[in-house]
Amino acid sequence: MSHPVQYTPPGFIAVEGPLRVGKSSLAQILAERLGGVRIADVENNPFLGAFYAERPGAAFSTQLYFLMKRYQQWRELDRTTLGGRVVVSDYLFEKDKIFAYLNLNDAELELYNEYYELLAGELPIPDLVIYLQAKPETLRLRIARKNIEAENQISDEYLAAVVEAYEYFFHHYTSSDLLVVETSEMDFVHRSQDLENLLERVRQPVKGTQYFLPLGSRGGD
Repeated sequence: MSHPVQYTPPGFIAVEGPLRVGKSSLAQILAERLGGVRIADVENNPFLGAFYAERPGAAFSTQLYFLMKRYQQWRELDRTTLGGRVVVSDYLFEKDKIFAYLNLNDAELELYNEYYELLAGELPIPDLVIYLQAKPETLRLRIARKNIEAENQISDEYLAAVVEAYEYFFHHYTSSDLLVVETSEMDFVHRSQDLENLLERVRQPVKGTQYFLPLGSRGGD
């Protein structure tokens, strides 16, 4: 009688999705539940306020700052010193290009791509990416609830464009196994059953691209 092959969980997980979709919250929860190490995305970008205010040149400065700081974080990651502990990042390095293509003009994008290609080849690739989806109207409600001044300046048109860009990017994404989670009707931060359902799915194998939407979820935050 054959025995089932034991599932080996991923050693490097990246959580992704648009602004206020809950990726940082989920990454923190996963790191705690799995006894892992969390990599938090870059905060306090000094150019971000100027970018949201649509000042000339701010998009390129903002993008280059994110690119370099994220590269430094992932470049310093040494999994051989972690004793087998899982690494959970609340961003995917490749997603940097989503915003570059969305925000930069042709000349800026050409220069940005030269930097990106130099850096990206040196970085590890996650074993699993968890992509959190949400509708623009859901994200708008969460932005309002968070009430951060710079984020409140984001237009509905730009927010919709970001959601569309993420959809396009992950529709073509093949670098890692991918779990797509629709969160518009979920609240895994405040509803324990939503969280447990999601964690149960993450503990199961993901091969290729798979989708998760728990039955009965509603009223997402």
